[in-house]
Amino acid sequence: MVIFQLIEPEVKDLGGFVARRSLPYFNRQMVGPFIFFDHVGPSVLPPNKGIDVRPHPHINLATVTYLFDGALMHRDSLGTVQEIQPGAVNWMMAGKGIVHSERSPDIDRQNEATIHGIQTWVALPMEYEETEPSFAHYPAQTLPIWEKNGAIIKLIAGVADGYTSPVKVFSPILYLDVVLCANAHFTIPTDYSERAVYSVTEGLSINNQPLEPYRLAILEPVDEIRVSAAAAARCIVIGGEPLGTRYKWWNFVSRRPERIEEAKADWQNNHFATVPDETEFISLPEVVTEANPF
Repeated sequence: MVIFQLIEPEVKDLGGFVARRSLPYFNRQMVGPFIFFDHVGPSVLPPNKGIDVRPHPHINLATVTYLFDGALMHRDSLGTVQEIQPGAVNWMMAGKGIVHSERSPDIDRQNEATIHGIQTWVALPMEYEETEPSFAHYPAQTLPIWEKNGAIIKLIAGVADGYTSPVKVFSPILYLDVVLCANAHFTIPTDYSERAVYSVTEGLSINNQPLEPYRLAILEPVDEIRVSAAAAARCIVIGGEPLGTRYKWWNFVSRRPERIEEAKADWQNNHFATVPDETEFISLPEVVTEANPF
């Protein structure tokens, strides 16, 4: 057996779209530096509707947005306005604090639209937690992509099979989008001590062990792990090196619980910078039931 733990995500209806949340899990906080993993959609948004994730804060982490289908418009307190399309990467470095919103582009609201993608949060090493916030967009064509044994592999972030993603990262990380033809297979890189496979579709097996769709399989630290497909299928691979315990409350992540208390007070007292041209915001919750997916 090469699957150490199998996580069935919690399904959340977030007002018109569905998110399947695999991390954090009650007995699994992280995989490498990944501390949050949402599979958003696929959801169909009717005309005149869309996603409206109102301005909200983050600290001491990076958010990573990657879409299979649809589009989102990112706005943040740095003044960034950036639409993301399928296959591109939005990497937002929260550092000492940032506020952002994610909304469906106006043109997409005119017709029925689909939203489908992966949203992750990446914890930062201690020396980068309180850096100045920043934002970077990486178009789809800038990311390495190659074909091997019937699998098309895109390197979203990190290093794999001799390829290096242009996405600037701050600790060892593995993030792959893998599309497999029927009877295709690929071997998961062995350069990282923690690795996991998320089944975006059905039809996948790990070392001949079937993997149900919408499951995050935490892998044993063994060398030869092969993902194969009986039919056309897709998966996401994440991994990296552990960074130690992190504390999470709502949209705040830090290695120091007192820093989260400080961020809560700052948001409550309007000490965060604001997003230009945005008038809505999300109030500090009295009781945390869920974090914003973006």
